[in-house]
Amino acid sequence: MKKEIKTQILIQSTPEKIWNILTAIESYPNWNPFITSIKGEIEEGKKINVSIQPPNGNKINFKPTIISIKKNKELSWLGTVIFKGFFDGKHKFELIDNKNGTTTFIHSEEFKGVFVWLFNVRKTTNGFNEMNKKLKKLAENE
Repeated sequence: MKKEIKTQILIQSTPEKIWNILTAIESYPNWNPFITSIKGEIEEGKKINVSIQPPNGNKINFKPTIISIKKNKELSWLGTVIFKGFFDGKHKFELIDNKNGTTTFIHSEEFKGVFVWLFNVRKTTNGFNEMNKKLKKLAENE
């Protein structure tokens, strides 16, 4: 079974500026309403500690592995619950340079596994959208 969330927002800023905000993980508690904490090294193959707080949902902590880093373009990680195939989530941030001073920020996650059917997509989608809005505000006002 599979579920997918894909959100996007147009930001009046450069991919470099947005990338710097996304990779300054120590600042997440100050601005990010959805991903409230990331600890660890943002380096391919490394495990990080992530805390999320979906709107009207419970705080969730997990330890995904960074699977892709393309500076100023993409950051993604893969998290698993209990064991691979039970409930896996591939989280991705994509930055598309529109070559006109704007960047399209795509925030997505693909969920797979035996217990995906239990997952509430609506709360997580709302969390993605709230984060996207705050990222836009921060990138456009700095």
